[in-house]
Amino acid sequence: MTERPTHQGAGGAQAMGPSPDAGVDLADVTARTRQVVKELQEAAALGPNHLLVIGCSTSEVAGRPIGTAGSLAIAAAIWEGVEAVRRRHGFHVAWQCCEHLNRALVVERETMERFGLEEVTVVPHPKAGGSMATVAYERMRDPVVVEAVRAHAGVDIGDTLIGMHLRPVAVPVRPSVREIGQAHVTMARTRPKLIGGERAIYRRPDGAHPAGDGQRNEE
Repeated sequence: MTERPTHQGAGGAQAMGPSPDAGVDLADVTARTRQVVKELQEAAALGPNHLLVIGCSTSEVAGRPIGTAGSLAIAAAIWEGVEAVRRRHGFHVAWQCCEHLNRALVVERETMERFGLEEVTVVPHPKAGGSMATVAYERMRDPVVVEAVRAHAGVDIGDTLIGMHLRPVAVPVRPSVREIGQAHVTMARTRPKLIGGERAIYRRPDGAHPAGDGQRNEE
């Protein structure tokens, strides 16, 4: 198991001065995150064979520009919201790092092996990887960092841009919760490409979609 660095805890200050999460309702952040992920799980029918990518700027949640005021406390609140849904449904989660690490992702070693992902050597920390990836790395049982994923669905908190890690074809899902803290929330599920042209048939005789539930075409 990789040795992990320690920080000042989920609520520890990362710099002198007011904490970036001052005034942020962390319980509300967790509740909103849980609701968003629950809605996406239902829309995409996420289960043990699926991978969800999460991109998150804790600075944006706190109302600050991305990359300027990361918060381990906010990251911990978001982690708890995602975990509440993941534990119930068993899907895998990949946590996107910031651009300093080329948007690599933190996953469990089990997830890396399950989806055939390529490991890279780095340990995220708040200034290179971001607060969210740092908290994910510290809280996972056996974390590794991988270069890229092809996720079945994704949540973007704070417009971090997660499209490079989604499978084609991405289909937007509109959450009932449009903001977490002050961060804009977008999310998407994916579906297999439709092929074959005008003579092709996309449903079985019983009306079922070959890709299963959660893959209806809404475009």
